[in-house]
Amino acid sequence: MIVGLLKPHVCERFECDSRYREGHLRVVNALPARLVLGLHSPEMKLVAKQLSREGCEVVMPDGVCQRCHNGVEVIRAFERVPSASLCYEETVIWGYLINNAKCSLDERLAMLARYVPVIDNWAVCDSYCAHAKWATRADKEALWDFLQRWIGSCREFEVRFAVVMSMSYFLHEEWFDRVFGSIDGIDFDRIVSDYKSVKGKPKVVQQGVVQGAAPYYVRMGVAWLLATALAKFPNRTRTFVRTSHLPDDVITLYKRKARESFRTRMVEAV
Repeated sequence: MIVGLLKPHVCERFECDSRYREGHLRVVNALPARLVLGLHSPEMKLVAKQLSREGCEVVMPDGVCQRCHNGVEVIRAFERVPSASLCYEETVIWGYLINNAKCSLDERLAMLARYVPVIDNWAVCDSYCAHAKWATRADKEALWDFLQRWIGSCREFEVRFAVVMSMSYFLHEEWFDRVFGSIDGIDFDRIVSDYKSVKGKPKVVQQGVVQGAAPYYVRMGVAWLLATALAKFPNRTRTFVRTSHLPDDVITLYKRKARESFRTRMVEAV
């Protein structure tokens, strides 16, 4: 839809250096059907800011060009096209545009309700959540209610979205019990993942492959939340971990992330 606008921002090294390109693709780990152009977050944020101010001309699936005059109009255009036709960078920029929009909370949540089902990749999910600074000023009760719509989903990245947003904007004293209650209620067995689990690291890049049990990215998201909570509330987090209903492998991932973080590497995890 805006691939023509994005291609000039692709770095030459991604196009010419196969090892660099494979490293980028391995980190992003998009599903095989999702085209990755090779842009990095700073370039995508710059494009999103430009589109938010000025809009752009988009190419619809039927080849018709349409002029969008601002970021919200670009969002509306994204909403009208099949999500499978978008490249990885377009899905990220779509999220940035939602974050940049000047609108009410109800309007933003309505746009998010159409965006969250499109998320099919950890990098798309986490890029959105990390830059959703509007959430720090939002009505927390309304936002929390919105997140509960996704925490019980059976789709991997809808659940991860709720988990990472909870970690990013609700890990405070007054929300502790609700955050931990929500992740303790996740039914990992009913969550569907499009990623293939394999043992051992593939010698060549294989898009859509993970080294862990499905839904891998939900398990990792919960582990990340726990490790972050450990840094803020060590005693309460340890008590929760000892009494929770979380799978053993999630606890193992949490301990690993706690060891890897400079904030918690010297903190007892359980």
